[in-house]
Amino acid sequence: MTKIAKGKRPVYLDNPQIDKLLAIVMALTGEVSVLHERLDTVERLLEVKGILSPSEIETYEPDAKVIKEREQWRAEYIARVLRVVQEELEILNRS
Repeated sequence: MTKIAKGKRPVYLDNPQIDKLLAIVMALTGEVSVLHERLDTVERLLEVKGILSPSEIETYEPDAKVIKEREQWRAEYIARVLRVVQEELEILNRS
């Protein structure tokens, strides 16, 4: 479940739009950093245990089901990343 902060979003820079962009970039940076570390760990463990080699990972071709699942995850992820923009649009549409 996604948690949404209550109250007004803090403004750090002179332009609130740049603040929103910065929030998106920082959210992405945090996500990518965590994913990179976890993926690195999994790949190293798979190689050490002799389960998969780096070349097998590089040449993997997903089937249609995997592609569909990845597309769904990507759409949900983009929605989370762009939540800041979506909230603003919803506020503007209510006015």
